[in-house]
Amino acid sequence: MKSSQQYPLGADPNPLAPYYSRFRVSERLLFDGHSHQAWPDCARQGQLEAWDDAAAFGGDKWERAFAKAEDVRRGFASLMDDRQGLYALGSNTHELVLRFLSALRLSQRPRLVTTTGEFHSIRRQLRRLQEEEIEVCWVEAEPIDTLSERLTAAVTDRTAATLVSSVLFENSRRVHDLDRVLEACQRHGAELLVDTYHALNAVPFSLRHQGLEGAFAVGGGYKYCQLGEGVCFLRIPPGRCFRPVITGWYSEFTTLAATAADGTLAYGDGADAFAGATYDPTSHYRASRVFDFFRNMELSPERLREVSSHQIRILAQAFDTLDLDPALVSRDRSLDLDEIGGFLAFKSPRADELCLNLARAGVTTDSRGAWLRFGPAPYLSDRQLRDAMAALGQVAREI
Repeated sequence: MKSSQQYPLGADPNPLAPYYSRFRVSERLLFDGHSHQAWPDCARQGQLEAWDDAAAFGGDKWERAFAKAEDVRRGFASLMDDRQGLYALGSNTHELVLRFLSALRLSQRPRLVTTTGEFHSIRRQLRRLQEEEIEVCWVEAEPIDTLSERLTAAVTDRTAATLVSSVLFENSRRVHDLDRVLEACQRHGAELLVDTYHALNAVPFSLRHQGLEGAFAVGGGYKYCQLGEGVCFLRIPPGRCFRPVITGWYSEFTTLAATAADGTLAYGDGADAFAGATYDPTSHYRASRVFDFFRNMELSPERLREVSSHQIRILAQAFDTLDLDPALVSRDRSLDLDEIGGFLAFKSPRADELCLNLARAGVTTDSRGAWLRFGPAPYLSDRQLRDAMAALGQVAREI
């Protein structure tokens, strides 16, 4: 394979594009990369390998499937520069957040702290828990610059956990100083859960350098990792003991019996305490191949950030030259582009309509509320970026 360092940023055609031939990335304007990036062709080989193993080995396939799962754990740990953490896997972050919440002592500490900018996996579940008399402190996400400070102040001795994203899913804003939030949680005997989904492979995220090795983390491969659905993780800090209420029978794999000597339910060690149950291993076969592809292509988080930053700037500059009515669609020009993640968010009261009309014009984007989101990807060329912005100008003027 050709190293990613061997081609210039924004090359046209993009030398990475042939590795994504099944998704036809060179022929299409795919800018929904924040929610669903294309998969490299090698992912299909992983899918076929899972089928072939099932056909050849039947019930004995699990030894091979578990090896793929271990590849996934190592892949995510590498992305987060994590040398100590333990990883439980799940099909989506919601089931993993549930296992995390069920491990908290909510009867003794019935308070959770979060922000108004969290993704639905956290937002919806916490709102439902609030209806069951769990106290939820909703810290306003804006202004971002002081969010960590305000989260820190919200942690009390009644707090079981704080749940916060490293990059906010609506507007791509990065959240800094989460180590201070962790310090506050530890001081009060609470846990910290960091949602890294919108950072991984778009913004380098080092648990070591950010002082977050004592935190839980959740994330997955559906977005910038290009792993597709069904590949998510819960990172558990080392040296701790947990007994989540929501527990699968896989937790018994590393125990000698289902019950402990005192008659209580036995749990596996480390990440096995958070294990689930029987699952479809196909996604892990696919993910193992894609992790290998990224390593072989030298597509490190740092390199991908370089590509992403370049693309975000191209989009921002092209948008500014359109000179569109800010009452229809605008961007915050006071914001340092280094302070956002892997997509560019435009504010519009008609974001859904713009998104729909862009799709009709052959440009796939996505929208959330008042935000129209352009998510570039490393296989796109600068020409495609400018073509997409030109299409936005056209549909905006038609509206």
